[in-house]
Amino acid sequence: MTSGLNGDDKARIFAANRARGTIALRVAHRDGQTRPQSIHEAGSLRVRFPRSRTAALEAVIVNTAGGLAGGDCLDIKLSAGKDTQITVTSASAEKVYRSSGPDARIRIVLNVEPGGSIVWLPQETIVFNRARIARSIEVDLAEAARLIIAEAMIFGRLGMGEVVEAGRLIDSWRVRQQGRLVFAETTRLEDSIAEKLREPAVAKGGAGIATLLIVPADAGLADQLRALDADFCGEIGISSWNGLALVRFCAKDGAALRRDLSTVLTALPGQLLPRLWCN
Repeated sequence: MTSGLNGDDKARIFAANRARGTIALRVAHRDGQTRPQSIHEAGSLRVRFPRSRTAALEAVIVNTAGGLAGGDCLDIKLSAGKDTQITVTSASAEKVYRSSGPDARIRIVLNVEPGGSIVWLPQETIVFNRARIARSIEVDLAEAARLIIAEAMIFGRLGMGEVVEAGRLIDSWRVRQQGRLVFAETTRLEDSIAEKLREPAVAKGGAGIATLLIVPADAGLADQLRALDADFCGEIGISSWNGLALVRFCAKDGAALRRDLSTVLTALPGQLLPRLWCN
């Protein structure tokens, strides 16, 4: 019961019941393999390391809170040392639940040192009706560093007939290479989200969208991916400029989106899907 409390008391109780999660992970190259060098975990976030099939390291992020609600905050920092290779995924799709007002906030910071590689492939984010989420992704790449990053969002649970009529999504990406900004974009969807997704220039009625960024990349790789056009379930747009490649995905549902993402990712030279993607 909070009816007898003033506004400040209610705010303190609300804040005390919000999920907070932090991971700070640094990996290093030792004896020809990539291994954790330092790990800090706090709150609802954990990171686990399944036995690797290669010299690269696979990390799995687990949110023990079981999803995100308004006012929750997740903070993930990952540093890949010189000549390291790490693939990061999540244990399951992240769910963002309806909010009574505040945003759920996610901050992701990735640093890659010379010769290092980060492949960031979390499973989908499922956005519930009237959810509110603000996410920022900041990447710093050193010379000869490599990045593959894919983020997918599913709006609503189609199997349950749920449509995301309203809500708020702010998704900001900033990628720097040797200190120079090479990629920046912010996606903003709010208020009548279902109406916006129905627009032909947005999602044409699709419920799943994703972005894949590859650095470095060239026009040859983009052409190779375009040659897969007959295998796609949804609509795909592929661009390449200034040493990077960008792939946009739009699909009718999560299953079609996952299939198209998997098709592109497995076509990349030397790229394996995380094992949890294959279960």
